Amino acid sequence: MLFNSFEFILFFPLVTFLFFVFPYKYRWMLLLASSCVFYAFFKWEYIFILLFTIIIDYYAGIWIDQTNGIKRKWALAISLIANIGVLALFKYYYFIIDNFNAVSYKINQTHYNPLWHFILPIGLSFHTFQAMSYTIEVYRGNQKVERNFGIYALYVMFYPQLVAGPIERPQNVLHQFYEKFDFDYERVKSGLRLMLWGMFKKVVIADNLSVFVDQVYGDLGKYQGMPLLIATLFYSIQIFCDFSGYSDIALGSARVMGFNLMKNFDRPYSAKSISEFWKRWHISLSTWFRDYLYIPLGGNRVSTPRKYLNLFLVFMVSGLWHGASWNFVIWGALHGFYQIMGQLTKNIQTKFFGLFGEKLSAALQNIITIALVVFAWIFFRAPKFDDAKYVIKNMFAISSHSSKEIINLIGTQNLIVVLLGILILEVVQWMQSTKDMGRWVENRPSWQRWSIYYFFLLFILTYGYFGEVQFIYFQF
Repeated sequence: MLFNSFEFILFFPLVTFLFFVFPYKYRWMLLLASSCVFYAFFKWEYIFILLFTIIIDYYAGIWIDQTNGIKRKWALAISLIANIGVLALFKYYYFIIDNFNAVSYKINQTHYNPLWHFILPIGLSFHTFQAMSYTIEVYRGNQKVERNFGIYALYVMFYPQLVAGPIERPQNVLHQFYEKFDFDYERVKSGLRLMLWGMFKKVVIADNLSVFVDQVYGDLGKYQGMPLLIATLFYSIQIFCDFSGYSDIALGSARVMGFNLMKNFDRPYSAKSISEFWKRWHISLSTWFRDYLYIPLGGNRVSTPRKYLNLFLVFMVSGLWHGASWNFVIWGALHGFYQIMGQLTKNIQTKFFGLFGEKLSAALQNIITIALVVFAWIFFRAPKFDDAKYVIKNMFAISSHSSKEIINLIGTQNLIVVLLGILILEVVQWMQSTKDMGRWVENRPSWQRWSIYYFFLLFILTYGYFGEVQFIYFQF
């Protein structure tokens, strides 16, 4: 079920109403059943895949808790192998076969057809990583084992963040399913306000931008110069508004009922370095890789060359996590390279930017960071490597398209809507740098506060693109 769908407009208030009507001890049952219904709207058969890993991880957690020594390690290993195995089978099976065939064809010109045919379950990478964090934390002694099977299943399947995160840790979420949340008007308002903002970013900005971006990237050979450059810049805004919009709706819908999920975005395009960008972008994933891959590999405790190798490997894996394509691997490798070069040239950067005033220096660092991030997005968005090469080669070519033709491609009204939406986004994010926007809105006089609500609601209903465009990160 998409957040930007008619079904969710009916689903969310009904589930929320029943949540506060149900006795406390039965609420987890309601949420688990509702989460199953939510996921079944995509493809109900994939619930059984979730159930398979849920059963293994639940009993692995108990096994870890009750045993010592090598048996605990075996229990953790079984859990991790099951989760990674399911992820590899459904997400990377064709990728492995294709690459095997590419090598095999060069050697002896043979070709192997896939033995099975799969469709990637929605959000598989997200709930797989969340499930893995549970058994790892139980093994490390940071999380008490969960013996209520239904509560553990709800931890994996909680509908607000089931298909695109944030990727939660058991320490933050599991205990909340035992807490007694009463209806709180202020909290409900805060949650609905966050959902409204997320929906604005999704259907007004991201989905309207997607019309032009999909048109250009769907038929790259027809374009060169400005259309490619504008589509790439638009995509960098689209993917942020799409994914952060989802996260806002997820956090907001959970908050309405009383649950607190971790913040997943913090104005990433205001970053002044790639390192800072990753502290602000998809925070739940970047911290997951830090805690469960980078630090176990040695983190910063090893020699400098090994540290850089670890950093590069983590970003390569992060790229592969996003998709079974070499384009995603290259995207991850680019960010790993950016990180390493940033650390190697730290002293040079300090001297260079020290030549400018503080504000100009910050602006230059921000512009350079955005340019590097946008360049990497080309590989993220382009369907194939050759497509990415075409974009890079031709995006600064002299365009045969006039400004009028480009505007017609975008659509005059659509262009006005997205530019106004981006302007509003930038103003809000600028204000967020110094104040809590939720509290700021709440402290406005009643007429101002409701004017803001009605403005965004009418903007969404009037100019939102309601083609039920799937959230970009659902494919991961």
